[in-house]
Amino acid sequence: MRKAIKKKEISKNSLDQKTADILNVFQELREVGAQEDKLFRTIKSLYETLKDHEKETLFRAIIEKFEVSKEEIVRLLEELSVLDTDDPDWSKLLSELRRGPYSPRLNIFRKISHSPGGLKFLLDFRGDLLSIQRFSKMNFKPLDADIVLLFELWFQDGFLYLEEITLDSSYKQIDFIKNSDLVHPMTSIEQMGQRLGKDRRCFALYHRLIPYEPIIFIEVVLTKGIVRNISEIIDADLSQTGDGDANTAIFYSINNTQNGLAGLGLGKMLIGQVVDYLKRENEHIKTYTTLSPLPGFWKNYLRPVMEGRDGPFALKKEDVISFFPRRQITKIIAKAGVQGEGAEQFNKALLSILSDEGWVKNEELSRSLREPLVKIAYYYISKEKNPQNKPLNPVANFHLENGATVSQRNVNFLANPSGRGLNESCGIMVNYIYTSDWLSQIRRSFRWFDKMEIKGILSIRR
Repeated sequence: MRKAIKKKEISKNSLDQKTADILNVFQELREVGAQEDKLFRTIKSLYETLKDHEKETLFRAIIEKFEVSKEEIVRLLEELSVLDTDDPDWSKLLSELRRGPYSPRLNIFRKISHSPGGLKFLLDFRGDLLSIQRFSKMNFKPLDADIVLLFELWFQDGFLYLEEITLDSSYKQIDFIKNSDLVHPMTSIEQMGQRLGKDRRCFALYHRLIPYEPIIFIEVVLTKGIVRNISEIIDADLSQTGDGDANTAIFYSINNTQNGLAGLGLGKMLIGQVVDYLKRENEHIKTYTTLSPLPGFWKNYLRPVMEGRDGPFALKKEDVISFFPRRQITKIIAKAGVQGEGAEQFNKALLSILSDEGWVKNEELSRSLREPLVKIAYYYISKEKNPQNKPLNPVANFHLENGATVSQRNVNFLANPSGRGLNESCGIMVNYIYTSDWLSQIRRSFRWFDKMEIKGILSIRR
């Protein structure tokens, strides 16, 4: 028989007061017959007072304090090792061993998820965990794995539904999406309304326990041919054109409103569902692509490389000049007023030019920079990898991991010449292409793909 777990108060000697208090409530929640809703509210109230460094301490303590007992596992293994498989106790001990490694943390999180507001709390909890993990020397993967296992049960068939957001949707839905679009932010509800015209669509994925806010949403425009400049979508008035002659669907804004769902594949699911619907609705739509930003290309990549902070990258400071023809090199050095020649002087000149947004107004200079910057951007997308050997750029990683393809001709120069676009990526944007056979791959990845409920006007059209 498994040993009964005795209630034991967590000592405050090695922990701060708030962390110890939360751990003690976790311990109470672990008990059979605990007042789960009341204890969850206490945990939530205490957790919301923590600063980031206190949360890091809490995450570490949860991993250390709530773990499977080594002694119990060793005992079961020792007892099993001396038994024959036909012994009557063999199956009983084997069953006990299977239950033994079950994470006590997972049982606590399961109870929290059953309380009102519990699932949203766990989403925010994991969002904090992932954010802090990026800068922490601690390994929080055991804690993250428990939450992910629970989310994989909660975020699947029966719990999720797709809804098309239209001009007839509630003000609350439209306003939430307007305030949550971080890719192309809006300042007024009227701007959001302009993204819901006949050629413009918005789809949101909801969870039944969080029906008041989507977990992820996507904005789409139907066009004739691939759009390569964001102003043709954001600034153009498409209300005068119908979607009857459209042959391309452009996904230009994808926003995950719940950081705690990162890595669960729900973005892939949403894109797959939207592609599936648009194929059914309009057989003339043959091309599915994004018009995506390239965040970090300038501030976190090209500028650091040219400044000599190239340690983490495949591209080195002395290599930048190799992307430019000799004639352009001379022009750029002269334009910046730098004396001398060579890689060092060229990097100094290029850094000076790109640091001033005024370069986009100089047509001759823009022509000189077009091809080299496109080549460097494609190198960044295709060659630069993170420690897991995945694309370094997060947007490229998202789409390429989802199964999209990209080539150098899909890298668009000055596709977003706004101040934000220039500061992020020298104005470069990318079309990631979702091929025709991609949808069948999604269906194989999600067995319940065709069972998802669709609400709102989308279900009427279908």
